[in-house]
Amino acid sequence: MTTLENRPNTALLVVDVQVCVVKEAHERDAVVANVGSLVEQARGERVPVVWVQHSDEHLVRGSDDWRIVPELTPGETEPLVEKNYGDAFEDTNLETVLADLGVGRLVVAGAETDACIRSTLHGAFARGYDATLVSDAHTTGDQSEWGAPPPDQVIAHTNLYWTYQKAPGRTAGTVATKDVDFGGTS
Repeated sequence: MTTLENRPNTALLVVDVQVCVVKEAHERDAVVANVGSLVEQARGERVPVVWVQHSDEHLVRGSDDWRIVPELTPGETEPLVEKNYGDAFEDTNLETVLADLGVGRLVVAGAETDACIRSTLHGAFARGYDATLVSDAHTTGDQSEWGAPPPDQVIAHTNLYWTYQKAPGRTAGTVATKDVDFGGTS
């Protein structure tokens, strides 16, 4: 279990499911629906949902493209962490938010697989969190024009290597949306 002391709770971390980020993403509608199912499950089990929202010179804070997709609505009391780097922990208050919630285990979903999802997973794991990736609730756009594999292969590879990620005192792995167990209370 987590190497973080007195952090027994789990949170759902929803990363960058923003209009522009997922506009042309692989299996966009299915992934957004799966994220929506996870959000509802977490809320029903009283598990914290923490939202992450990216901005930079290409994704301007406050623009329509920057907004969370219309299918998903952060709750009024659910934390929203704004970030400017791939790793949602980098130069943000995410660690403080999670510490205040007593969270040591993260269930991660969102976009983009080959950027912010990977960076945030590794950032969480390196900081002592248990980190589970929801295998069918993350996506990416097609970057093959720049030499990357097609999106379905990027997603499959990320799922493969995160399934076998290991470190002392921490757990990692992947799980399908239908099999997520937050360990919360109903």
